Amino acid sequence: MVTIILMAITCLVSLLCFTGTLNGNQLLFNAYSVWHRKEWYRMLTYGVVHGGWGHLLFNMLTLFFFGRVVEQYFQLAFGSTLGISLYVILYVTAFAVSAIWDLFKYKDDWNYNAVGASGAVSAILFASILFEPKMGIYIYLIPIPVPGYIFAPLYLLYCWYMAKRNMDNIGHSAHFWGAVYGLVFPLACRPDIFRHFLQQLGL
Repeated sequence: MVTIILMAITCLVSLLCFTGTLNGNQLLFNAYSVWHRKEWYRMLTYGVVHGGWGHLLFNMLTLFFFGRVVEQYFQLAFGSTLGISLYVILYVTAFAVSAIWDLFKYKDDWNYNAVGASGAVSAILFASILFEPKMGIYIYLIPIPVPGYIFAPLYLLYCWYMAKRNMDNIGHSAHFWGAVYGLVFPLACRPDIFRHFLQQLGL
């Protein structure tokens, strides 16, 4: 249920930006504005703004499928109320955490902007892998699901490589750090989750 609420908020704000009802330029992540103008709110608000319908749809579908898994496991691990609270905290703080690298890298570049929930969605995806490492994940153009424990290192390697090359307009570093945060946050809250992870792998 909370996952649906997060999706609804994101879709509503993105839609208002698409139609011009809200000025997306005032919400997007601009490292220069954050650092030099102290507009720290942008570290969070950029996550509910998207570059287009395709961008929004991809992020929300991923959040829908994997967010519900993490939401349920958090409730099992921490209890209903605390579990939901920690789940929301993970998702929201992942916006800021996934943008920190780019904040320091582009703090003097007025032209660097970013939008989208991809960093936070990566955090949710990797948290789900922590709980269900054998869960199948479909990758574009590959017709069979890839187990999460195989997908995870390949995804991190891909994000690191593409961020280093810097050849497109995708926030690969945000994906990378969001994914790492999705592993670290649950383990910091309850370290014995790692034992569950190993058990799921049969180790």
